[in-house]
Amino acid sequence: MNDAIITATISYIRDLFHGCFGGHDAAHSLRVYRNALRIAEGEPDCDMEIVALAALLHDADDHKLFHTENNANARSFLTAQKVAPEKIERICEAINTVSFSQNRGKRPETLEGKIVQDADRLDALGAIGVARTFAYGGEHGRSLDESVAHFHEKLLLLKDELNTETARKLAEPRHAFLEQFLEEYEKESGE
Repeated sequence: MNDAIITATISYIRDLFHGCFGGHDAAHSLRVYRNALRIAEGEPDCDMEIVALAALLHDADDHKLFHTENNANARSFLTAQKVAPEKIERICEAINTVSFSQNRGKRPETLEGKIVQDADRLDALGAIGVARTFAYGGEHGRSLDESVAHFHEKLLLLKDELNTETARKLAEPRHAFLEQFLEEYEKESGE
């Protein structure tokens, strides 16, 4: 894996997401990157560079944040870094499989896509998932109860939709934390 391009990509996403605080930010992309590398360790047949770059850039053209088409931000950055066109296509293919809302019930065709999708979904679970849900909800004017509804609409479904064994193992305690949180929230709400 080319360390120089990884360093440049990290710098790029920090600049791109400067001022974003609703759960889709540079810190999220870096956690997804670390999750993806951890999952990829158990998948020796994957292309680590595609996994790493797709994980780092997976939100670079997120429709909730940017009004771009055809992965324009990711493609422009990767082209400037002199990444081969066929590799850019494979990275963008993996990126395009990540979104929960746009890929509900679909499994990525490539191993790299499966890894990056799992890595992103892991970041929606556990304590980080709780924090991100309320950060996003606050930024978009959602009440606490509206944000809690998101747990039932999406977060509690994620563990059963993961692609890799490593991700499923990592998801277990995070999913359990979501359930504990909801139990406590409901108890405190009814007081």
